[in-house]
Amino acid sequence: MSVVHRLTAGWLVDHLAFINQCGYEICHSFAYHSSVTLNASVTSTEDYRDDFTFPATSSSRGGPIPGCGDAIEREGKTEKRRYVFREEFFDVLKPHIAAAPEEQLWQGCPEVNLTEVFFVFFSHGLLILQKRKRKCVFNQGELDALEYHSRVRKLIWEGTLHLVQEGLKSGFLHRTTVELSCRKDVVSGNIGCGLVELCEMAKQFPAVNESDHQAVHVLDDETSIPEQDLLSCVTENSSDCAKIVVLMGQKYLVPPKSSFLLSDISCLQPLLNYKKKYDVIVIDPPWQNKSVKRSNRYSHLSSWQIKQIPVPALAAPNCLVVTWVTNRQKHLRFVKDELYPRWSVKTLAEWHWVKITRAGEFVLPLDSLHKKPYEVLVLGRFQGDIKETLRKSEDVLPIPEHKLIVSIPCSLHSHKPPLTVVLAEFIKPDVECLELFARNLQPGWTSWGNEVLKFQHIDYFTLLHNE
Repeated sequence: MSVVHRLTAGWLVDHLAFINQCGYEICHSFAYHSSVTLNASVTSTEDYRDDFTFPATSSSRGGPIPGCGDAIEREGKTEKRRYVFREEFFDVLKPHIAAAPEEQLWQGCPEVNLTEVFFVFFSHGLLILQKRKRKCVFNQGELDALEYHSRVRKLIWEGTLHLVQEGLKSGFLHRTTVELSCRKDVVSGNIGCGLVELCEMAKQFPAVNESDHQAVHVLDDETSIPEQDLLSCVTENSSDCAKIVVLMGQKYLVPPKSSFLLSDISCLQPLLNYKKKYDVIVIDPPWQNKSVKRSNRYSHLSSWQIKQIPVPALAAPNCLVVTWVTNRQKHLRFVKDELYPRWSVKTLAEWHWVKITRAGEFVLPLDSLHKKPYEVLVLGRFQGDIKETLRKSEDVLPIPEHKLIVSIPCSLHSHKPPLTVVLAEFIKPDVECLELFARNLQPGWTSWGNEVLKFQHIDYFTLLHNE
């Protein structure tokens, strides 16, 4: 189960287990009516896993491999190939920055020691923190962050402690972790073709006449999709098996019962043409900040651009809207005071995602001044038609003001934990769900973004076995 423990404070979640429960199983039906003898040229396992063309009368690369020279007789058989996400991306054994022993999670909740800290406020709003002859100057944004941290710190510490204790008792977490042997074939987080660049290239494609163009491309056993089709309409896998799509020579796994649109914010119309109204919308905006500008790791949007996202046109009455927010108070205030009111969304709660190691330690010291081991989620309800909203509110638990989602984070940048399992008790079953600015896919969800297939690249997965 992807929810390892559930307590009043929140959930201890197994992110890796959730990915592998998504059903990355490729199915292919055979209709062989004669014996086929394979020769030595088709024994490559790598070729076997990647090809989806199985001629009945030739020794194709993609044919079954019982062994060189063996004869096969199959009729109406189904072969299954199961992929799992590579475990090494969740091998977070040690904190990124170790906390002092007295600050370890299982040592109890230390209060912030103010006796050694001397605060001097200046008329221009800056603060100097002096401790052991070191001086740090804080601007107003950093002061706001410190003030916010002081309000949520105890909730995060105590809630995480209780969930970690349960994880240690059950064996999901291990206080002493043994260093794993060096894994082979570790892949980088930047594999695959440039999805962002491809979305830019798509703007140069000839204009598509929407009256003549299909709104949905349904995946079948063909794996290669013309780039223009992929970028101009929603792609849907309505089957019970995963599919592989080939884009610019790169292979991506698409889980069952999922759909996606690969595009940037300037090409959202195909999503609107999909004509679905969503009961849950999760948003992970590319927030603008100094580190993003310096690193040029990914594109960012201004607050004005984020406001233009047509959430009201996509939201069903009483839609649950969840927005990931960085620890900058400027962004948190923007969501609550400007963005949600513009979208007619009423703010209900702030939750936190807390990142821990396999030993149950915070990945960063809780009181780190640079980065925190937690991120914020702001939850709200879309205020549509009042009668419809009241009707849809029946038999649904109210959103609690605060919850923790505690998990071992993926080492791949911006691979967020699944919200499906933790939101289940607050929404009705079989509802329509949408993720905006997604970088991966989920069964039962529609996903949109200019990197929507990023973590679906086949190199992030391992072929487990053949059946």
